[in-house]
Amino acid sequence: MRFPCREVLTAATALLLALPGCGAPRTGQTAPSPTRDPGSAATPTPSGPKAFTLVATGDVLPHTEIIQQAKEDAGGDGYDFTRMFAGIKPVIGAADLAICHMETVYGADGGPFSGYPSFKSPPQVARALKDAGYSSCDTASNHTLDDGPDGIRRTLDAMDAVGLKHTGSARSADEAGVPALLTAGGATVAQLAYTYGTNGIPLPKERPWAVNLIDRERILSDARTARERGADIVVVSLHWGNEWQDAPNEQQLALARDLAAGQSPGRPDIDLVLGTHAHIPQAYEKINDTWTVYGLGDQLAGHMFNYTGAEDPRGNWSSIARFTFSPPARPGERWAVTRAEFLPQLTDLGPPYRVLDLAEAVRHDPGRGDYARALDHIRSVVLSRDGASAGLTMAS
Repeated sequence: MRFPCREVLTAATALLLALPGCGAPRTGQTAPSPTRDPGSAATPTPSGPKAFTLVATGDVLPHTEIIQQAKEDAGGDGYDFTRMFAGIKPVIGAADLAICHMETVYGADGGPFSGYPSFKSPPQVARALKDAGYSSCDTASNHTLDDGPDGIRRTLDAMDAVGLKHTGSARSADEAGVPALLTAGGATVAQLAYTYGTNGIPLPKERPWAVNLIDRERILSDARTARERGADIVVVSLHWGNEWQDAPNEQQLALARDLAAGQSPGRPDIDLVLGTHAHIPQAYEKINDTWTVYGLGDQLAGHMFNYTGAEDPRGNWSSIARFTFSPPARPGERWAVTRAEFLPQLTDLGPPYRVLDLAEAVRHDPGRGDYARALDHIRSVVLSRDGASAGLTMAS
């Protein structure tokens, strides 16, 4: 992790100003206001810290048919993704902080654009995510290098333009490894992101920092540095696991244990792990004091085909994770998750393609057996590692 400035500052201020130029905004970004972080939905108050909610969702993966839907929703002139996210906007917008996972990179405004296997999405996705209420997106995935450094630059530029923070890929060495910095309830939240690989595309020799790769020691070190620089809460987003496998694999389980243990026994630096990549929902588990979401599932995707070549509806099922963080009760203690929830989510293939709050969709249309089956499956898988005994519930 890079924090180029060496001046002695207060811990919280040092973290917020840990950018090139000792506090100067990165190109295209606005420096944080002393009273309100532009990526935050909550502002610290004179009365002191207060509890806040953080939500997170899975892979945004615009296949060709999703891109075509956005064109139709724009009336054939440009691309509009806002209508696809409208069904979950009430949930996302109600949270104090919201984190998404942008799996693909963006093409130039006007195209050309492409879906599987080498994705290049319309940059208008960023505006739709911001409109839905997201504060930050992680951008480290196996598709981050699909269009090389230009794809990364266009993606991060588009996010900067709408005020959406990001972490996981970088346009410069100074930007690489710097967390997305968010504030809510008086807490400073640092988000870091890493991927298992890039589909065999090598990191550019002149840009080995272009995307963060999963490395246990690096993640632990980055989290510790974030803490030392003033982060009250550290969130780590990981693109990992086996596609189409309901259960987390051994690498996920081992790394989750290591991250929950941290570098100092009894005092881990990481509060929350958010997993993506498997295309389908996976379990939530509390290890020590750290909640791990092994796999959120695809939030927005077209028709999905599993490793056998068969279309698999699970590729359009996912969960929304929602955690309530409460401030320390006593000096020396840390912010803690005091409520853990999940909400089932589904991309309805229509037409038109729409992301839905699945529980709300079932209440609205109880006769839809496919909705009910999806909800039951998501609930079963999410709770499969005894999350309920640690307090995890499905939000009503």
